[in-house]
Amino acid sequence: MPHDDVERRDSAAGRDAARLAALYDAHAAPVWRYVVHLTGDRAGADDIVQETLLRAWRTPKILEQDPSTTRSWMFTVARHLVIDEARSARRRREIDVAEVPERTAPDATDALFEAILVEEALATLTTDHRAVVVRAYYRGLSVAEMADELDIPEGTVKSRLHYGLRALRLTLQEKGVTR
Repeated sequence: MPHDDVERRDSAAGRDAARLAALYDAHAAPVWRYVVHLTGDRAGADDIVQETLLRAWRTPKILEQDPSTTRSWMFTVARHLVIDEARSARRRREIDVAEVPERTAPDATDALFEAILVEEALATLTTDHRAVVVRAYYRGLSVAEMADELDIPEGTVKSRLHYGLRALRLTLQEKGVTR
C-alpha cells in the first residue's frame, strides 16, 4: 500500500475518533439521564446511549447540524430505542424476580414403577429366555451378536427371543399391564 494511502487512512481514522469523542462529550450524559428517566434502568440506559451514539456517528449529516438539533435528534432516537426494547419479544418474556427459582425435575414415579414391574416380569422368565431378551432390548445387540456371545445358533436366538417376549407379555398382562 502506498505511503500516502496509509497516511490518509490514519488521518481519517483520527478524525473519526475525534468526532466520536466530541459527540460523546457533548451528548452522552444528557441522553443517558433522559433514558434513565424513561426507563429507571441505569444499566439498560448505557446500552441505549451507546446505540444512539453509534447511529449518530453513522449519520454524518446529523453531526454537521447545530448541536441543539443533533441533541434533539439523539433524544428522539433514544426514545424510539426504548420503545423498541419495551416491545421486543425478549423483554415480554423476561420477568424480574427476587430469587432464581429452583429447577424442577419431572416426576419419575411412573417410570420407577414401570421399571420395577418389568424387572419382576423378567425374573419370571427362564435364564435362557431372559438372556436374549435383555441382550436384545437393553444392550441393543443384533441376532448375530447375541448368537456369537452366547455361542448358540442364530435360529435358537430368534426362537428364544420369540418365546421369551411371549412369556413376558403374558406375565405383564397378568399384572394388569395392557397395551
